[in-house]
Amino acid sequence: MQKNEAAARYEQAAAILPNRLRKAALSLSDEEKAIAEELRLRAGQPLTVLLPAGELPLEVQVASEELETLCDIATEFSRYAATETIREGFLPVRGGFRVGLCGTAVMKEGTNTNLKHLSSAVIRIARERKGIAEAIAPQLFQNGFFLNTLILSPPGGGKTTLLRDLIRCLSQGGEGLPPQRISLIDERGEVAVVHRGVPQMDVGPHTDVLDACPKALGIPMVLRAMNPQIIAVDEITVREDLTAMNLAAGCGVGLLATIHAAGVPELLGKPLYRQLLENQVFRLALRILRTETGRAYAMEELPC
Repeated sequence: MQKNEAAARYEQAAAILPNRLRKAALSLSDEEKAIAEELRLRAGQPLTVLLPAGELPLEVQVASEELETLCDIATEFSRYAATETIREGFLPVRGGFRVGLCGTAVMKEGTNTNLKHLSSAVIRIARERKGIAEAIAPQLFQNGFFLNTLILSPPGGGKTTLLRDLIRCLSQGGEGLPPQRISLIDERGEVAVVHRGVPQMDVGPHTDVLDACPKALGIPMVLRAMNPQIIAVDEITVREDLTAMNLAAGCGVGLLATIHAAGVPELLGKPLYRQLLENQVFRLALRILRTETGRAYAMEELPC
């Protein structure tokens, strides 16, 4: 993405803000807009912009009612239609943005049913990096068969961005690579960013998205209903995810997933992830490396 496109993407995210905050957010230079990752709002505190170096406070304080206005704008003044995601703490927004929310949980029988008295919000400025996975996708096959692959990096390393483009490439196919039927379990709505049934991010023409569904529930659902060749998920975090993936692997379906880890040694040091390797469900680890010139990718076979 060219710098001017990245700055324009920031301005589209700022359009979700109430007018007073929007004017402050747009006061940044184009260079700062191009590298901004988030807009963060906290009631009674300055609006901040998350840059690679940290949060930059702007000279405007967020009022509580502006958080409510933000939700109205993000839901196109149909907040009632977004109740299911609000209670999960986020809102998918037209254009591929995602608003995370904090406030007072409304509990009923041990389950959160809504959020009220909003206290903070964050607008994630998701940017597609089309093409970053084109050279990688063919390497995930051996003798025509997809090798189950884990994408590894510490938090903020770009796992979701790489996952999204890998899904696009695999779904689209290319020279020597036939299109794959992919089922994406987008539990947190960050990969495809589905808005009213339509993915706001390009995840390819042969990708079916199950949005806002826990992975442990979603994997058996798509196995039964969608006949996928590959199931993709973002961020394995709980043992139930592993159980569902074992089920899918036993059915001969390929798996593509991300995990917070700098490398295989870190996986081996955590009981949950060590079990993942011991089960030999995954064959490859794709590590994201930060370099002086950007991100690089390293592939390695996982121990059998």
